[in-house]
Amino acid sequence: MADCIFCKIIQGDIPCTKVYEDDAVLAFDDIHPMAPVHVVLIPKKHLATLMDVDPGAEMTGRLIAATQKVAQIKNVAASGFRTVFNCNADGGQVVFHLHLHLLGGRKLEDQLG
Repeated sequence: MADCIFCKIIQGDIPCTKVYEDDAVLAFDDIHPMAPVHVVLIPKKHLATLMDVDPGAEMTGRLIAATQKVAQIKNVAASGFRTVFNCNADGGQVVFHLHLHLLGGRKLEDQLG
């Protein structure tokens, strides 16, 4: 997608602080972190929202595997972390390219527990 900021990051047109990359996934530090560790993981194939994902697709497993690797790289695998998918406007999605937020580095609290 020509106007997608995450596609531009994947293409190298916009810089990022890369944490992890393979042939299917790119992970980079969020520019507005909400926790000491805040990494955004994106598939290199453009999918607008979580509703566009085939649950059985290889990309789904690749994204989870990349999340595990990033948690190890950022030293939060043992202590714990949160993953978040925002989906569509009411779900808080701002960039319409599927992405997962990995947050950690401190105890995360909210009304959910």
